[in-house]
Amino acid sequence: MAGVLLSLGHGYSAAALAELLVPQGWVIHGTTRSEDKMQTMRDAGVVPHLSPDIVPDAWHDATHLLISAGPDADGDPMLRAYGDFVKAHAAKLAWAGYLSTTGVYGNHDGGWVDESTPLTPSTRRGKWRVAAEAEWQAIDNLPLHIFRLAGIYGPGRGPFAKVRAGTARRIIKPGQVFSRIHVEDIAQVLAASIARPDPGAVYNMCDDDPAPPQDVIGHAAELLGRPLPPEEAFDDAEMTPMARSFYAESKRVRNDKIKTDLGIVLKYPTYREGLADLLAREENNP
Repeated sequence: MAGVLLSLGHGYSAAALAELLVPQGWVIHGTTRSEDKMQTMRDAGVVPHLSPDIVPDAWHDATHLLISAGPDADGDPMLRAYGDFVKAHAAKLAWAGYLSTTGVYGNHDGGWVDESTPLTPSTRRGKWRVAAEAEWQAIDNLPLHIFRLAGIYGPGRGPFAKVRAGTARRIIKPGQVFSRIHVEDIAQVLAASIARPDPGAVYNMCDDDPAPPQDVIGHAAELLGRPLPPEEAFDDAEMTPMARSFYAESKRVRNDKIKTDLGIVLKYPTYREGLADLLAREENNP
């Protein structure tokens, strides 16, 4: 049954969910800080709102809430902008979802984590996420579901452009593995949760194959028929502080719960299927 979704911080993952919900008759209100994105949102059937702003009357019809914006040093920007409205409206919502990150689990030296693993983030961003999760969980009567996302890829966010340009690198850090998730699988998990609410639930979102990052780059090169990008030792590689921080944590993330509780069958169970699909789309839409 269609509803009215308020999407706070309507970004890449939320847009993928909108692609599923709009054809079903959902009304979606999305916030953005970019005036340039507002027309793109309209074209996708989403009612855009420039953030932060006063709460429009139409938001009072919201039956569902999705929070996608990441926190910063001052806390959660959506709580700062709209916290009073959410707290007042919480009891009227059938479902609320918060998009977090698997970074909340911290470093496990390549070991496995699941939703019951203690939250021991080692990065500043991970600590901000733990605090933001707790802030949203503390709102009375909010039917909150937390989704901890691994590295996101999908259309427009693949490695092929760098491989073609000759700028891709295979950074080698022994024992390093990352989990990842295709944006369309994020969308189907969110849609399944909306259809089967379980307030208080926490779900990891990732595929079945945690892998070293150099393997993904290498596979992309193979699909393109290009030479393997050069290997660079992590300690010697020139990287931004942000990029280097991702290598501070290594873990394998379990995704059993989205399968057992929500009946999810991943469209892209590994990066191999995901990259093949991205390449096919690029070739069909040059």
